[in-house]
Amino acid sequence: MRVGVVGAGWIAEKAAITLQGLETCECHAIASRSLEKAMAFSKKWNIPKAYGTYQELYEDPDVDIVYVATPHSHHYEVTHDALMANKPCLVEKAFMANHAQSVAIVELARQRGLFLAEAIWTRYQPVVSIVRDLISSGRIGTPRLVTATLGYSMGEKPRIMRPDLCGGALLDLGVYALNFVRMFFPADIVSIESQCVKSATGMDLTNAISLVLSDGLLCNLQSSAACVGDNIGVIAGTDGNLIIDNINNPQKVTVNTHDREFVEDIHVPQQITGYEYQFIACREALLNGLKEPLEMPHEETLFIMRMMDDLRQRWGVHYPMDDKTW
Repeated sequence: MRVGVVGAGWIAEKAAITLQGLETCECHAIASRSLEKAMAFSKKWNIPKAYGTYQELYEDPDVDIVYVATPHSHHYEVTHDALMANKPCLVEKAFMANHAQSVAIVELARQRGLFLAEAIWTRYQPVVSIVRDLISSGRIGTPRLVTATLGYSMGEKPRIMRPDLCGGALLDLGVYALNFVRMFFPADIVSIESQCVKSATGMDLTNAISLVLSDGLLCNLQSSAACVGDNIGVIAGTDGNLIIDNINNPQKVTVNTHDREFVEDIHVPQQITGYEYQFIACREALLNGLKEPLEMPHEETLFIMRMMDDLRQRWGVHYPMDDKTW
């Protein structure tokens, strides 16, 4: 599978490193709005083609799928244009700026009969099946409480502080905490409570979200772009608990008994970067004629985007892209 990467930032670099380590996928082209930047990127990572416009990459007949690695404020425009050029797309999280953009892009992909996926890497990793198997096997009894935190001290980065770049912690970090719940516990949400601390620019820097699910599970989630979090996820059951060492890229699941006695550590398979699983999943889906990945179906992407819209509305965190729909 020949991947065309749009955007030449650090996420694109991580994708390039990943694709170099795969035998069934390769980075075929890089596009930036600066030809000089694209050429430097292609030279650094030994990528065959470099383009100074995104459209040139979309029109490259050898590109099998477009990987959208721009800031999420630009995802709609890039994905729309790629789909209009009949290119399947793998779009970095957060999928779009808001739910309305997400619905429009999903509908466009369906109208054109094209594959479309959100690249939230944790959904594709082997740890998902590991944890699901531990829960379903009854190792910790009935789950009653989930806690998850993700925090990085990001200073004054524009992509966090600026509304026009869809700033704040929620779309950048909180999306992982929400997905941490949803990929293991998809029961209906019966109530949501939340709080946030905002920057001078009106973006959420730190937030706390509490969910009650219809099966009686309580989920307490925190994300912050203003501090160093422990980044741990805990699934607590009636007979024990599971401790996931990093909800952003799990490497180890610790199993404890009823008395919090250690049972075992389960390590995930050795990674290239952890991004490889989303590229492998896209290749398999394309080979099988699917229009969305099994690991992250469109319904789930839209559900998460709706949740984040609702939370931002409660907090008064507003992006310019919201004007047409809020």
